[in-house]
Amino acid sequence: MLVLSRKKDEKIVIGDNISIMVVEIRGDKVRLGIEAPRDISVHRREVYEAIKRKQADGEDHTDETSAVTAERIQS
Repeated sequence: MLVLSRKKDEKIVIGDNISIMVVEIRGDKVRLGIEAPRDISVHRREVYEAIKRKQADGEDHTDETSAVTAERIQS
């Protein structure tokens, strides 16, 4: 695991098309802004794991993915 230190408004770049910026630091929470192509899924870990569980169970996860997409657009 690579561990980096960043201050507010500083970015980390992954490859040629993904960047992560520290938007806000408040107490023990850090808000991150993520710029990535639309064809790359970006999820919080707990949402990602829920999607994978539903896929493994053979369930449709369209509603949950739509909610995450809406959250991503609003941010």
